[in-house]
Amino acid sequence: MTVTRRLGVFGGTFDPIHFGHLDAADAAERALGLDEILFVPSHDPPHRSVEPHASAFHRFALVALAIDGRRSWHTSDLEVSREGPSYTADMLRTLHACGWRGSQIFFILGADAFAEIATWREFPAVLDLAHFAVVARPGTTLAAAAARTPVLGSRMRPVSDARGELVDPTLFLVEAPTRDVSSTAIRARLVSGMPIDDLVPPAVARHIVAHGLYGKESC
Repeated sequence: MTVTRRLGVFGGTFDPIHFGHLDAADAAERALGLDEILFVPSHDPPHRSVEPHASAFHRFALVALAIDGRRSWHTSDLEVSREGPSYTADMLRTLHACGWRGSQIFFILGADAFAEIATWREFPAVLDLAHFAVVARPGTTLAAAAARTPVLGSRMRPVSDARGELVDPTLFLVEAPTRDVSSTAIRARLVSGMPIDDLVPPAVARHIVAHGLYGKESC
């Protein structure tokens, strides 16, 4: 019997990446039996009203530093290396073109991001391109996020339904504790000259300080 590999895909601005992101990836990996997780920093996030505070180069480097040592976690330049807005639908189609089937892909996102999914480009068709793993986040419960888009109720399943071979695209609800951290709070701390050692991995903090990212002089 051939075992189908499962690929987790975690897209985002990561401006900067923090422990909340890593907790969400850990939770999805454990709950859904993922074989590999691909972190995909976006080049031009279409849902942000302002440009990312750090360049695509630095955000990619921060992600690579944050996941260093995790053998099954990798950083992809799929989005940062191409111009224009970074749309999830386009990125998932690129993965299909690389040989991954939609039934093998689990797109990871927090409940806070999922609460806004009806505003995404190609909604609801984008949900047919992969399974989606929605991870609880402080301040946004899975129930609250699901209530924002009741039309998707028939797609939502608990992680216990992820066992065995999967075909139909599904929204898996991953209930797990994740640290109450946000990129906005990290940037605010740095502007104020406060430490961020409890919010990001040590290598990420060192890179931010060494390159003067997010401080007063970079605003």
